Amino acid sequence: MTTPLKAKHRDIWASGDYAAVAADVIPDLGSVLVQAAGVGPGQRVLDVAAGTGNAAIPAALAGASVTASDLTPELLAAGEKLAEARGAVLDWVAADAEDMPFGTGEFDVVLSCVGVMFAPFHQAAAGELVRVCRPGGTIALLNWTPAGFVGQLFAAMKPFAAPPPAGAQPPPLWGDEEHVRELLGDRVTGVSARTGSVRVERFAEPGDFRRYFRDNYGPTLAVYRSLAGDPDRTAALDAALDELAGRFRAADGSMRWEYLLLTATRSGGPATP
Repeated sequence: MTTPLKAKHRDIWASGDYAAVAADVIPDLGSVLVQAAGVGPGQRVLDVAAGTGNAAIPAALAGASVTASDLTPELLAAGEKLAEARGAVLDWVAADAEDMPFGTGEFDVVLSCVGVMFAPFHQAAAGELVRVCRPGGTIALLNWTPAGFVGQLFAAMKPFAAPPPAGAQPPPLWGDEEHVRELLGDRVTGVSARTGSVRVERFAEPGDFRRYFRDNYGPTLAVYRSLAGDPDRTAALDAALDELAGRFRAADGSMRWEYLLLTATRSGGPATP
């Protein structure tokens, strides 16, 4: 059953053009996660909050049997076209990361690349990641850090956005190692975590970033739409995003967006089936 909150989230991610954002800004990020998870032929892999398949498609091309799940059918439809163009065969399933329609222990590897972090109730989503992974299987997550560029983007937008529902937690907390360790708890072992960054060269000037994200990135687009008719607050948001992009911009115009990459083994069994 779709709740008003889930419908709102689905509409946010269906707006704009996330397929373009993934392709233009972070095209290789999913492959980083797939490699870190050791995905290979014969494995049953679930990509949670897969979007347009940034990690799911490379996992399928690595020979795994892949299911890509996401709350937003429009993203799955776009991903299916991308997969076909790249010769990747996988299943696309509309699913809520906090209540997935998959069996307990169904997958050998459970992935999420800057996806599950946007499920508002972190503990519920973490519980589902663990539940659907078989004992001895791998959970691998790549999420934007709070102090990195995207974490600071959400901090910059917060004063202009509607307040979150009671009990919801900020997405960038999934980029904090201790937070994720607490979410997964003793249901996993062998946790390994490191920070990395993606080099973004798409935006020559701070204003280029602001305009691109205003038009294409669902969460930013939603905040701008909420300010329609209020030119002063719109101008203040413009200034905040320009300041942010300028702060993270190197002398050559590039940016570094930091992420946390965390892998763990599901407790309760050997590392191989």
